[in-house]
Amino acid sequence: MPVVNRIADMSAEMTGWRRHLHTIPELGLECHQTAAFVAERLREFGVDELYEGIAKTGIVAVINGQGPGPTIGLRADMDALPITEETGLDYASTHPGKMHACGHDGHTAMLLGAAKYLVETRNFAGRVALIFQPAEEAGGGGEVMVKEGIMDTFEITQVYAIHNSPGKEFGHFFTTSGPIMAAADTFHIHITGKGGHGARPHDCIDPVVAACAIVQAFQTILSRNVHAKDRAVISTTQIHTGTVDNVIPETCYINGTVRTFDKEVQALVLRRMQEIVAGQAASFNVEAKFEFEFGYPPTVNDAEKSRFAVAVAEEIAGEGRVDPEIEPVMGAEDFSYLLEARPGAYLHLGQGEGAGVHHPKYNFNDEIAPIGASFFARLVERAQPVKGA
Repeated sequence: MPVVNRIADMSAEMTGWRRHLHTIPELGLECHQTAAFVAERLREFGVDELYEGIAKTGIVAVINGQGPGPTIGLRADMDALPITEETGLDYASTHPGKMHACGHDGHTAMLLGAAKYLVETRNFAGRVALIFQPAEEAGGGGEVMVKEGIMDTFEITQVYAIHNSPGKEFGHFFTTSGPIMAAADTFHIHITGKGGHGARPHDCIDPVVAACAIVQAFQTILSRNVHAKDRAVISTTQIHTGTVDNVIPETCYINGTVRTFDKEVQALVLRRMQEIVAGQAASFNVEAKFEFEFGYPPTVNDAEKSRFAVAVAEEIAGEGRVDPEIEPVMGAEDFSYLLEARPGAYLHLGQGEGAGVHHPKYNFNDEIAPIGASFFARLVERAQPVKGA
């Protein structure tokens, strides 16, 4: 596997960075210790420009290449999850109830490794903007950084990111052109009826029966309204009501998630959900308040940039170790906001067997860090080659 030799030499160093970050997981936009560590490393490397405090704790570092040219963006997420770690590692989380259970510590270490290499070699034209982003898991740090103007301020023309994938073949890359991850929206339904004794339902207006009808009717949206070729998910994940066995409750709460890849399908699902809630409320004589929260948009890879990223990945991983046409997944990712602002690509990197992401026993595989860092470095060198080189 042709990992860049200089980056391979940094393996132990990247492992050290990653494991330190693993001990200090932070949530949302509050990645203060993490950002301070990243900024300290970037200053040591000698980046040309360093901007802190974007989206509260986000960082953009700029490295100048040889001669004029565009700016390519590389992004790593830094935040952790509100999970109590169960790995038993000697570098486990020291922050109770917080854990790097999705590998963002590893993503940050990979981008730091690429940064050190790019500062040393500068074998590219133009500039590279290294984006260290907080609040991917919750809070939409990518959206905040875009709204604070990073794409325009740093004149970024294209942007890329990697996410580790436990359970996938070690060192293999996986991506696709077009949608690769879904939009993630949330719905809330508050039903109000008339409570009373369970033995006298005729004196009540039962919100539980209405809730059951609503949840069942939602499933007809996918089977009877959404075209069979279009992917969508409606999952009701919470129903809360009642207190004891012999009392019909006054209220009922329903909550769940909607996943789509296409804005027209998203609009169709929303319209039908609104109609079903209103219709069932009238049918069962209850009041029903429907709320729909738009979350992260779909993550959509640019076709040209995806093909380019695949070519670079094949150079790093080797023949037969890159899948360029995977099925999109229903998970969501706030790198979507960066891809809405600029063309680019998002790739998964297999890290072999182990606990899945968001699991209390998950751990990033440090052996893939040189692969990811090499991919980032070669992206820059291939996208913006030095003239005459």
